[in-house]
Amino acid sequence: MKHIRVAIIAVSAFAATTMVAIAHHGWGSYDANHPITVEGAILNSTFENPHATIAVKGADKIWTVTLAPTSRMIARGLQADMVAIGKKVSAYGYPSTVEMNEMRAERITVDGKTYELR
Repeated sequence: MKHIRVAIIAVSAFAATTMVAIAHHGWGSYDANHPITVEGAILNSTFENPHATIAVKGADKIWTVTLAPTSRMIARGLQADMVAIGKKVSAYGYPSTVEMNEMRAERITVDGKTYELR
């Protein structure tokens, strides 16, 4: 019975770390050779880890913009209310090579101030 319990704990720990690894994608799926800038109003904002995200209504489409972890954003002065729905932003970064209309932001400008995210 003890061996079964240890095996269950080990499998559970492995499954949990695997799911975290899957949820937290690497940055290799973004095209750093073709940076883009997306400007527009924030339609949706999720200020939580592993990365904050915003949906921005660009000129021709809605972009999902992956930001930095919340702790890094807060440390650099970018608070949750600064990337709230309705705010106008300019995000500079790299388009995804996997997800259509998704990008990873290197920096974001809100209310005339630029915040470095990486």
